[in-house]
Amino acid sequence: MLLRPRQKLFVERSVAALRSHGNTIGVAPTGAGKTIMLSGVVGEILKERDTKACVLAHRDELTAQNRAKFARVNPGLSTSVVDAGEKSWQGRATFAMAPTLARESNLDQLPALDLLVIDEAHHAAADGYRRIIDRVQTRNPKALIYGVTATPNRGDRKGLRPVFSNVADQIRIGELIASGHLVPPRTFVIDVGVQSDLGRVRKTAEDFDMAEVAKVMNRTPVTEAVIRHWREKAGDRQTVVFCADVAHATAVANAFREADVPTVLVTGEMTEASRKAALADFAETRARVIVNVAVLTEGWDHPPTSCVVLLRPSSWRSTMVQMVGRGLRTVNPQEHPGVVKTDCVVLDFGTSTLLHGSLEQDVDLDGREATGEAPTRTCPSCDAIIPLSSRDCPLCGHAFTCDDASDAPQPLGDFVMSEIDLLKRSSFKWCDLFGDDAALVATGFSAWAGVFFLNGRWYAVGGRQGQPTTLVGTGERMVCLASADDWLNEHESDETAHKTRRWLSQPPTDKQLALLPMEYAQDFGLTRYQASALIAFQFNKAAIRRLVFGADRDALARAA
Repeated sequence: MLLRPRQKLFVERSVAALRSHGNTIGVAPTGAGKTIMLSGVVGEILKERDTKACVLAHRDELTAQNRAKFARVNPGLSTSVVDAGEKSWQGRATFAMAPTLARESNLDQLPALDLLVIDEAHHAAADGYRRIIDRVQTRNPKALIYGVTATPNRGDRKGLRPVFSNVADQIRIGELIASGHLVPPRTFVIDVGVQSDLGRVRKTAEDFDMAEVAKVMNRTPVTEAVIRHWREKAGDRQTVVFCADVAHATAVANAFREADVPTVLVTGEMTEASRKAALADFAETRARVIVNVAVLTEGWDHPPTSCVVLLRPSSWRSTMVQMVGRGLRTVNPQEHPGVVKTDCVVLDFGTSTLLHGSLEQDVDLDGREATGEAPTRTCPSCDAIIPLSSRDCPLCGHAFTCDDASDAPQPLGDFVMSEIDLLKRSSFKWCDLFGDDAALVATGFSAWAGVFFLNGRWYAVGGRQGQPTTLVGTGERMVCLASADDWLNEHESDETAHKTRRWLSQPPTDKQLALLPMEYAQDFGLTRYQASALIAFQFNKAAIRRLVFGADRDALARAA
């Protein structure tokens, strides 16, 4: 399996920071491939003989997911598990449930580790995690401590500075939008007559006082205005709504239902069975709207969700980013046939966007190549070394101000450089098959991928030896290019990518020419790689047409 170029850079910076400081944290939002990068870091450290690592997660499903993806990135490294059902340290990398390992009897069995990795590292300041960290460092004072998270200053609001002295790298949402791995948000800040009242709501130690927010927001005229704007701007999009408290959420959910919009409610007060039933109704599209109170902010994803409604402010930028992030994932057409998603509508009826700046401000379109060590600065509040691009210190939450206009973030606009960058940085060469820019194909040793244009929409298709051809992306060109490139990354390796790149300077083989139409034999500029791309297309043309035309019909049917 290959890492994306940006993922490789994240790994390089993380390993360099670990070597330099003995600890570090990396910040990567939804869609960045956090587990893949985490696995890359562990693999680099475990290249040294007789080294051992432990990867901590706080949920069973995360432990299983991390172990499975680790095996794909590092197929030669053995793994083991410490959880409620099994307690084995036999593997070079052990995947442990933090609540299980934190028990004293299990800590007694802890071997000397060379690397402790904390997934969802915003939990690292909690008591159970600190017990584990302290025991690891007691067993081996030179043990490296590495954390990865999307939201470093969340959770119990304790700072992470006692655990991490620096931030190795921070992938920004704008990078993933520009590269086609997330869809762009279209943000509307809407004042329904409450912004001045919200501006007077007091802050608590953790956030705005949600009881006061609810008094402002939980009024029938406000809710009616919200639904009116939602109908106008969201249409038939699946939507997640964030409310201030349970009474507010209940009232909003009832109002949507009374407006004949299928709606479900999710709160922390519900039983687990009721919550699962509501989530299933939304996932299976029996409900168009899901209303919640601080339940779906983190750890929940339903990629077809393409509208986010904020009916509460947030004093933390990271909380706002997490809420909006629920709607930014791209859609896998294998999992959601016929769903085409090109953007996410964000309706902010609170003051979060005004307070923190819209997500569009996270996009950098200056075209600079990110290489080598991350430029850094020192946080004036906690002295942590953090990436220069950080607007908030990931370790203590200190907010920076832009005194220099040249440092001001760019607004979201045309991604002029992004496609060039993706094609240039890809491990594979993308061939324009017919010179009309409507069909691009890239190949490896055992897999190929292509993007094709039909009726105003792009489609990504992937294939591999012995497996049926697969639709892997639909929608905008950049999203499809990213999906197709990821398909090749998933099924090829650094070695095969390097070998196929060499084909660019080699002429086609006689066997290749025999498989191609006669006119290609007269093309003296044809390379072995281009011939491979053309053969992949010729051999799979029928399957490509079936998938692309079928997806196009499904999309038109859904639109009707």
